[in-house]
Amino acid sequence: MFGTIPERVEALRGKPLSDDQVELGHMLFFDPRLSSSQLITCNTCHSLGTGGADNVPVSIGHGWQRGPRNSPTVLNAVFNAAQFWDGRAADLAEQAKGPVQASVEMNSTPELVVKTLESIPEYVDRFGKAFPGEARPVSFDNMAFALEAFEATLVTPDSRFDRWVLGDDAALDATERRGLELFVSSGCASCHNGRNFGGQAYFPFGVIERPGAEILPAGDKGRFEVTATASDEYVFRAAPLRNVELTAPYFHSGQVWDLEQAVAIMGTAQLGRELDGDEASAIAAFLRTLTGRQPTVEYPILPPSTATTPRPVAQ
Repeated sequence: MFGTIPERVEALRGKPLSDDQVELGHMLFFDPRLSSSQLITCNTCHSLGTGGADNVPVSIGHGWQRGPRNSPTVLNAVFNAAQFWDGRAADLAEQAKGPVQASVEMNSTPELVVKTLESIPEYVDRFGKAFPGEARPVSFDNMAFALEAFEATLVTPDSRFDRWVLGDDAALDATERRGLELFVSSGCASCHNGRNFGGQAYFPFGVIERPGAEILPAGDKGRFEVTATASDEYVFRAAPLRNVELTAPYFHSGQVWDLEQAVAIMGTAQLGRELDGDEASAIAAFLRTLTGRQPTVEYPILPPSTATTPRPVAQ
């Protein structure tokens, strides 16, 4: 039903990852020059020091604009069937292109990104090594694939739940084991399953009872915006629950800060069941056992701009 997180992802879509691609993606993830203002990085909204998210209701982007949804964690995102709350990106490479171009986020263009990267000799050299044999290795597609290659390394193995699955009976205490039993028997695992405890399928938010507008804003119709299918109104991807204790606030609206409260809301909205305080606490205690070993990532020293590097666009 679930599974464990591996120590390393070796390939993407059957294609082995190279160290040159991963290292290039590592640099790009922290490079603010992918944004037109040269202030915003991938790490701005997916902070690796705070669970791979930014711990605010919605992210702040170009010109201090507020994004429409809570930022999902980048940790273990490689295991999701699709990316974004509405699943509009098939993989992390496609996902990486979205924020770079979004006017509310990094506010750049493929042309500006390529012009910037081509103006920096070290990047030209690194793209050539990461994508050998290509006529023009510095490209927007290759930028996105390099970011995906790096993000595929951001996995969190060795959670207490994983150790318990692998035979360490002492890894979970009695309350946490009861929380796991409730998580399964109450129906939570019907949506939050697989090794990432979610991220695999789409479900209406409010199967039994729709939450109030402060949690489920009427203007955000979820996957409907992708498919234009009436049955997809207020349908969202089941949130992955790995490291969930690190990624408050919760839900696509980012309006719930307490994990026990989030559990109770899901019980009412999705399961039609009023979880009492002890039940919600036990499930939340179990969910905290899904926090794995966080990736250790060194902040990279980035190559300097040159006289031909485009200048920042005013916010």
